Amino acid sequence: MEHTKAWTTYKAKDIKALESLAQRYRAFLDAGKTERECVTEAVRLAEAKGFVNIDSVKKAKPGTRVYANCMGKALLLFVVGKKPIIEGMNILGAHIDSPRIDLKQNPLYEDGDMAYLDTHYYGGIKKYQWVTLPLAMHGVVAKSDGTVVNITIGEDESDPIVGISDLLIHLAREQMGGKASNFIDGEALNIIIGGKPVTNADDKEKEPVKAGILKILEEKYGIGEKDFISAEIEVVPAGKARDFGLDRSMIMAYGHDDRSCAYPSLEAILNVKGVPERTCLCLLSDKEEIGSVGATGMHARYFENTVAELMNLAGEYSELNLRRALSSCRMLSSDVSAGFDPNFASVFEKKNAAFLGRGICFNKYTGAGGKSGSNDANAEFIGWLRKVMDDAGVNFQTSELGKVDAGGGGTIAYICALYGMNVIDCGVPVLSMHAPWEIINKADLYEALKAYTAFLAS
Repeated sequence: MEHTKAWTTYKAKDIKALESLAQRYRAFLDAGKTERECVTEAVRLAEAKGFVNIDSVKKAKPGTRVYANCMGKALLLFVVGKKPIIEGMNILGAHIDSPRIDLKQNPLYEDGDMAYLDTHYYGGIKKYQWVTLPLAMHGVVAKSDGTVVNITIGEDESDPIVGISDLLIHLAREQMGGKASNFIDGEALNIIIGGKPVTNADDKEKEPVKAGILKILEEKYGIGEKDFISAEIEVVPAGKARDFGLDRSMIMAYGHDDRSCAYPSLEAILNVKGVPERTCLCLLSDKEEIGSVGATGMHARYFENTVAELMNLAGEYSELNLRRALSSCRMLSSDVSAGFDPNFASVFEKKNAAFLGRGICFNKYTGAGGKSGSNDANAEFIGWLRKVMDDAGVNFQTSELGKVDAGGGGTIAYICALYGMNVIDCGVPVLSMHAPWEIINKADLYEALKAYTAFLAS
């Protein structure tokens, strides 16, 4: 099936809107390189649009706009509709965590007259892609006295950056002869953070460079070595999202997976006009890259618990009503898909691949091999969605995640399908997915916003 190149359908007003969206999206990426930062920025934008914390609401009625913040790492935003919640909601569900490198609980050490931070990578990465890059540190340190210190090092032009070294080519014969998965061992992803002894160090100081780093941390942030035990510090590529290509048709950035879907989902809920027919929800989840586990992942109960709270505020709650509401929902699992890459065409089946610049992509199923771990959306739901998209003039395409036996992947769709709701994956095609720097086409981002807006209004 040949799909229209979205750019060929645009008029001047579309180009203007597309570029404006791209600018807002880049700003969101720069402000939100971690799931915590994404939630903080999303709450700021939501409150500017009239959303209030659900804890401050005593009654929910049609038009009520509320958000629920789950531990600062996941977020739910609702616009209550005209119809009772028991009749179901229209849900946009994306995730705001991305592959990265995390610090271990006891990370700081000295070796070879340099100070290092020991790490444990998060999510599926090609480890060799993370060496010799400028890296930044983002996160929080929760001290034992209850104070929380925010850390951002490496993003401001005046900041120092950190990074991981690689073996020089002259000595890399054995390394280069191995498998790509073994080029860099997970325990070798150690962050270099210093190389100067503490001022006035004496001969008794066994680790003078480490001591120098601890002095900087104490003076600048008021934290000591023991405070790393209760810290969440993520190491990510340093630098801003940038236009990509001489024609500026694309964006290169860290975290397109899945923020290229999370951001248009957020904008779609913030821009809901008046009172929608059905209650609308934008769900920004955490931990998708490691299986949606933990208290802020989709396997947790915060989603249904918050829906229960909202139904209670609307005077609709009972356990049976909650189950009926969840099973009556319609959901777009707003997650990215693999964009066709001519450099690696052998792993794609071209007739069923997503192309950059042809619009938002629907994946009926993900999984691996024989659809293992897949959601596999119902044909009737897809037929209904086709009409919604066609009526709204959305450029869309369909795809699979590569050839049948080439690999595979998953999203939060199968988890939400457990409630009995209709769910399908629907997102932006990405090149170099899970790399430190990924690429999307602005047209696909624009079509995603159109698609999500039309879905919430349907």
